Amino acid sequence: MSETTQDGGVAVTAPPSPDETMTAAQLAEKYGLTVSGARPSLVDYVRRLWGRRHFILAFSQAKLTAQYSQAKLGQLWQVVTPLLNAAVYFFIFGVILEADRGMSREVYIPFLVTGVFVFTFTQSSVMAGVRAISGNLGLVRALHFPRASLPVSFALQQLQQLLFSMLVLFAVTAGFGSYPDLSWLLIVPTLALQFLFNTGLALIMARAGAKTPDLAQLMPFVMRTWMYASGVMFSIPIMLQDKPAWMANVLQWNPAAIYMDLMRFALIDGYGSENLPNHVWAAAAGWAVLFMVGGFVYFWKAEERYGRG
Repeated sequence: MSETTQDGGVAVTAPPSPDETMTAAQLAEKYGLTVSGARPSLVDYVRRLWGRRHFILAFSQAKLTAQYSQAKLGQLWQVVTPLLNAAVYFFIFGVILEADRGMSREVYIPFLVTGVFVFTFTQSSVMAGVRAISGNLGLVRALHFPRASLPVSFALQQLQQLLFSMLVLFAVTAGFGSYPDLSWLLIVPTLALQFLFNTGLALIMARAGAKTPDLAQLMPFVMRTWMYASGVMFSIPIMLQDKPAWMANVLQWNPAAIYMDLMRFALIDGYGSENLPNHVWAAAAGWAVLFMVGGFVYFWKAEERYGRG
């Protein structure tokens, strides 16, 4: 293209680029550009999360090691803390309030210790999940990775902590006459289902905590209420035998109570199937799948918003 200038010369100009007539979206599509930090598809997100599995495991182990690094007893606090809680609950509920009604001491003490250990697993996963994003904003803003790695890693950390504590739980149950037998094999599927449930719940709480950091101050009260409603210190059917049947059913079917009762059934000889609600394994699997799938999708939907604002 050419045109005559005022002094009679000829100026040559380049033809207009076809890009000038295109919108920003068309240009991005033409050159393969994507929005920075955009949420990937659910399948791609799962693939990326699996690709970070080594980071998730290493991060959980590092957090577990650092948790008690300043204490002289170190990792022993993983066991001492729930045992001290169990001792306090035994004094209050077992001795003063006589919540062990209908159970011998050989059954009630393992019953109580098992409940404390198992509920602490869920409680710790929830509390860690609430702070998973809001407590690690530096990491979230500095690096690009699937944000679900953090709550999953924290749930895995609590599982590792429980597995370490299980050695003491085995010793307590054996010390009160419940020795290892085939029923102890049920510990594996029980822990697997509870871990899936806890992970899903941690994902839900991580998204909620990222938006509302003050939730971390409220959750201890919520968890304490849940603990008292889940039969950690007493048998729900026995304590509520003079109440409407629906009340005991609602409390027994809550997921925390289900996983505690399955663990008690597996470990304690005197805790039989008559203490479990009907279709308990189906309920345990249903809660695990519902919260794991629902929690994962719920967390993924806000992936591009974490660490912003």
